[in-house]
Amino acid sequence: MRGHPLAYQFEDSQSDPRQSVAIAQKLVSDPKIVAEVGDFSSTASMAASPIYQRAGLVQFGFTNSHPNFTKGGDYMWSNSLAQTDETPRLAKYAADLGLKRVAVLHLNTDWGRTSERIFQDSAKKDGLEVVASEGYQPDEQDFRSTLVRVRDAKPDGLILISYYSDGALISRQVRSVGLTQPIVAIGSVYSPKFVELGGKDVEGVYTESNFFPGNTRPEVKAFVDKFKARYNQEPDEFNADAYDTIILLADVLNRYGVDRKAVHDGLAAIKDVPSVIFGKASFDPQNRRVAGGTATFLVVKDGSFQLWDGTEPALN
Repeated sequence: MRGHPLAYQFEDSQSDPRQSVAIAQKLVSDPKIVAEVGDFSSTASMAASPIYQRAGLVQFGFTNSHPNFTKGGDYMWSNSLAQTDETPRLAKYAADLGLKRVAVLHLNTDWGRTSERIFQDSAKKDGLEVVASEGYQPDEQDFRSTLVRVRDAKPDGLILISYYSDGALISRQVRSVGLTQPIVAIGSVYSPKFVELGGKDVEGVYTESNFFPGNTRPEVKAFVDKFKARYNQEPDEFNADAYDTIILLADVLNRYGVDRKAVHDGLAAIKDVPSVIFGKASFDPQNRRVAGGTATFLVVKDGSFQLWDGTEPALN
């Protein structure tokens, strides 16, 4: 970038807010670091945000959908849709599937509780009745007692606000307590790992995504082909988010300069950067998130994510 090699340095916070704070203190003291990418967890990112803001180092939370993330300061940016934009689509999908009475299982984290509250509000607007809502801890392994309470509420569908690992584990235990209702999961389960971990028990699970590898746009096909050649599997939305992030930051560095302030000012100025998710990426100046995004509704069928009947890949 402008005569400088583009290099990266990995730090593992384990999505622990305490560790993300320690990592932030380390990174801001290194003048070679001109932008920080992550944390994966909104909670861990937001714990470190004040440090990046004071140091004038961009914190780019490419998976940080919590609406408060970019409220931490003008050095917080994201190409992830906020939960306030994404979660209402989950309620609409459930309603489109004909569900009326749903039970919600959600991670008991800032992200999970926020998504659950947004879903509750959206469900009312879409004519859904939430008959049960159960939170669970990130390290929880046995969900059977929770699922019995859900079963007793007599829902006609289950809503999962989970990541792919815990979502797969819950799906494997759902049938063991006699629940046979459809499962509609938030888009964060969309990963080949969800199918790998859940096996036959995730067949028929519905979800949605901003990214679908079957999209026919040339830039999507090129990305998918390169990813499959290197990793021997199809990319998921998180992979596409990460790819878009590096392409976007590289564009900013090339156009505006390789220091911290140039990255900040460049993100505010760029327009229509090529993106495999959005087609063209530009930031909303009010919330410093990429504007746009179209949902593709999916279902697990024959061991893979496939388009739900009546939908097409999201085109931009």
